[in-house]
Amino acid sequence: KRSRKASHWHFRLLIHACGAAPRKELTPYDEAATIDTCVRAVPNEIPVNSSPPPASYVLISPCRNEADYMRQTLDSVVAQSVRPTRWVIVDDGSTDATPQILAEYAARHDWIQIVTRSDRGHRAVGPGVVDAVYTGYAAINPHDYEFLCKLDLDLRLPPRYFEILIERMHADPGIATCSGKAYVEEDGHLIDERHGDETSLGMTKFYRVSCFEAIGGFVREVMWDGIDCHQCRMKGWKACSWNDPE
Repeated sequence: KRSRKASHWHFRLLIHACGAAPRKELTPYDEAATIDTCVRAVPNEIPVNSSPPPASYVLISPCRNEADYMRQTLDSVVAQSVRPTRWVIVDDGSTDATPQILAEYAARHDWIQIVTRSDRGHRAVGPGVVDAVYTGYAAINPHDYEFLCKLDLDLRLPPRYFEILIERMHADPGIATCSGKAYVEEDGHLIDERHGDETSLGMTKFYRVSCFEAIGGFVREVMWDGIDCHQCRMKGWKACSWNDPE
């Protein structure tokens, strides 16, 4: 298992590559065959929110001691072709320069909101991450947005990442959650993390707000980022990820 701080993660997500990447890089496939691996037998009707602005989305980013990588994520989100309506970043008790960097970006961008939690003294894989997500979730009215995304703060995203995810969600109403794929940068090369096509990746889970609420959100358990995809399929919806370098 690679040390989390030993390499950069990149996300590829858009049709054939979407550009640059920071610790993780995302990409979605444009081919129907890939999406068909998430087949639903009898799709349930997707619940619809009471008319949030179209293509509006909110990011919620839990983070802890990400000073070494977070500027790449911050800069790649600021550079998105379709920016988030709001970005709530939850500082989960950082002891490095994370708070100062967050304050710098929040001062420049009024759509970035910082929420601070006290230091619990240790990382808490699974429940701790989800707790931090819900701290951010409590700071918003989810019905103000069509989509929400749990986004890690150690990624590099292509510039049209969210634009393309939104396009694909609009094109296929059966998709409840989606993402690109993750790559790790080692010695100047991007190494595919080889995630399956029938799930959205935990580091960047893009959801219809209505579907997120319908499944009851994330469970506070290890493997929360797989359980939610199963819950979506149980309701007849798709959970997908694509690998399309731009």
